[in-house]
Amino acid sequence: MFTGLVREIGRLSRDPRPSAGGGVRLEITHGEELGRLLGVGASLAVAGVCLTLVESAPESSAVELSAETLARTRLGRLHEGDALNLEPALRAGDPLGGHWVQGHVDGLVELAARRDIGDHARFSFEFPPAFAPWIAEKGSVTIDGVSLTVASRDERSFDVALIPHTLEVTTLGSLRPGERCHFEADILAKYVDRILATRGPAGGAFR
Repeated sequence: MFTGLVREIGRLSRDPRPSAGGGVRLEITHGEELGRLLGVGASLAVAGVCLTLVESAPESSAVELSAETLARTRLGRLHEGDALNLEPALRAGDPLGGHWVQGHVDGLVELAARRDIGDHARFSFEFPPAFAPWIAEKGSVTIDGVSLTVASRDERSFDVALIPHTLEVTTLGSLRPGERCHFEADILAKYVDRILATRGPAGGAFR
């Protein structure tokens, strides 16, 4: 479990490469402070994707990508030097400053427009129709591992407002229209949608 508050920006130290287990391995460099919180078997959110460390060193980590991860994310298409938002798993007693984030990416959304307003910015993302029930104005979404609040939405897109701090300490500051990002809906929205779907039109009201 994560909060969507990025701890630091890491870098891919080499292009993704096939692993002996049939997946794809990513090798990521990061700060020593983050490294002290990690170890083999630990969970790390990489651009919003929950991954398990298979190798660990003070200033680097290696993670394994499964076929499911490769299908739903863009991690397998990264290149050496690419920047990645990193967040270690939430620990008991840690402050919950963002929202409950699982690191289970639903798919990709595209940045359709970016409007810079002084040091702030407003981003508009286009989303697939299947995501529509999970996106609510003033609700929470996660973009590339960053917890954000939906400022407004219509049938095809939603807007988020970014403060200078977020633009500075995450990869979102360098995002340009046409680029695609990892999207994770609020888990509560997905469960409510599932409950309503299973009840059907004759299910009646909640009690």
